[in-house]
Amino acid sequence: MKWLFKKEVRKETLKTAYDPKEKKPVIRSSICTGEKVAGFRDLKTGKFEEIMLIRNDADREEYLKMYGIKPEELTTEY
Repeated sequence: MKWLFKKEVRKETLKTAYDPKEKKPVIRSSICTGEKVAGFRDLKTGKFEEIMLIRNDADREEYLKMYGIKPEELTTEY
């Protein structure tokens, strides 16, 4: 039953290069449930693009490594 709750990383998103001039790396955190989702916020439109579910520190580090993001560049939104 574990596979029912796993959120997969979208493969088409991984092909897209991260451009810091157009997108900002963000972790969105739910106040109610505590669920965290890593993604990018478009600086022009403000639209959030989900990349992956963050369940632990290893997932966070994987997200940072995938896109070459420095930890100080990553912000959290509630």
